[in-house]
Amino acid sequence: MVTKITRDALEAKLERGEDIVLVEALPPMYYEDAHLPGAINIPHDRVDELAPSLLPNKSAQIVVYCANAPCQNSGIAARRLASLGYTDVLDYDDGKQDWIEAGLPVERGAPMPAR
Repeated sequence: MVTKITRDALEAKLERGEDIVLVEALPPMYYEDAHLPGAINIPHDRVDELAPSLLPNKSAQIVVYCANAPCQNSGIAARRLASLGYTDVLDYDDGKQDWIEAGLPVERGAPMPAR
């Protein structure tokens, strides 16, 4: 079972400095266009492939999001993460559209390569 999280609750966690991993579940072109600050990109159809290396800590608090409420990618990815043994997965169902419409910052471009 994956719990949903609202923008207000997510903002509060970020303001408190909680250790959260933000995961955008959209294809790379949408991630590069705009993503929540600090988010990593794991498209919903590549969770099995990418999660082991990008999310090595299965007890980390993970918030998955996609485009908006009608988009199902975040729910699919969040449920898959939970089935792979991740224990603290939240679905920001309203997604990037809600974040942007609230006037909150986004980052653009591809992720920096790992060092």
